[in-house]
Amino acid sequence: MTKGYFGSFGGRFIPETLVEPLNELENELNKALKSADFKDKLSYYLKNYAGRPTNLYFAENLTKIFKGPRIYLKREDLCHTGSHKINNTLGQVLLAKMLGKKRVIAETGAGQHGVATATAAALFGIKCEVYMGEEDVKRQELNVFRMKLLGAKVIPVKSGSKTLKDAINEALRDWVTNVSDTFYCIGSVMGPYPYPFMVRYFQSVIGQEARRQILRLEGRLPDYLLACVGGGSNSIGLFHPFYKDKSVKFIGLEAAGAATLSKGKIGYLHGMKTYVLQDKNGQISSTHSISAGLDYPGVGPEHSFYKETGRAEYYPVNDAQALYGFKLLSEHEGIIPALESSHAVAYLKTLSPKLSKKDIVIVCLSGRGDKDADSVRSLIK
Repeated sequence: MTKGYFGSFGGRFIPETLVEPLNELENELNKALKSADFKDKLSYYLKNYAGRPTNLYFAENLTKIFKGPRIYLKREDLCHTGSHKINNTLGQVLLAKMLGKKRVIAETGAGQHGVATATAAALFGIKCEVYMGEEDVKRQELNVFRMKLLGAKVIPVKSGSKTLKDAINEALRDWVTNVSDTFYCIGSVMGPYPYPFMVRYFQSVIGQEARRQILRLEGRLPDYLLACVGGGSNSIGLFHPFYKDKSVKFIGLEAAGAATLSKGKIGYLHGMKTYVLQDKNGQISSTHSISAGLDYPGVGPEHSFYKETGRAEYYPVNDAQALYGFKLLSEHEGIIPALESSHAVAYLKTLSPKLSKKDIVIVCLSGRGDKDADSVRSLIK
């Protein structure tokens, strides 16, 4: 990575008013990552508050069902707040506190990043406001209630498709207006530099732990890593610590109705150069996913770099397949996954017949499915 770029992807494509706050953020982040005090505090909260390390669980029943590889689940669903998002928000809100910011804003789709930001803000005593598309507010009522319970203000966004893309737009508008006292806590490996690098840094704890755990459990590295990809933070968090291990194959699973890396073209969105779903005139395309967290027409620039260089492969998973994954894991392992994670679980049905019993697969279970129960109740019979 050269400064701000992963190959030709990333960078800063921003209004002039954001140049100075991004420079400030970059400088303070560099200081923090060299600071033993910051690292010690973050490690303390990740262990004693978020509940790390999370388990690497051998899914014996799935392994028997697919009659192929040994399947492990990296249990990010066991984190405090129910997903991997807390890894990032603890780091960012701790940084906001060091910067003396009085207010934190965030965007959210499925609500897990909003809940995690509200949680960290409550912990560190900072005011929190969360932008959320009106459509997502309806389908994620439980997480909206949780955010409010944690003291955050939830602001419904009624423009555009009323989903994650539009929540990000409004959060950026807010930040431009209130840069002096406000910290924008981005939830994925996207946006202008240094956000993709910073979020990846905080989420790499997933892969770092998984690497140590699989070596202890199996005595070798896995053959495949599977994870869902919307913006792409849980997947980059799992993939990156294995980047130099060329024997380990990366597979990212996108929502079929928002399959940016499968169907998109190179473009610019939310301050970054990356793959984007767009029409022939460069207008951002509408997206659809049963999963609010994957309903996004862009993707983190590091994923675009992985696609371009062939380091990772990306495949679409449709709503029916995701529901299959949701039901499969619930019924056969007693674990109710988030709909986002269900996309990765579902792909095991496609991948497993191509593998042998000697192969090892790790699936990132990015979150738990409590938040999705109402959405799928009428869809699963």
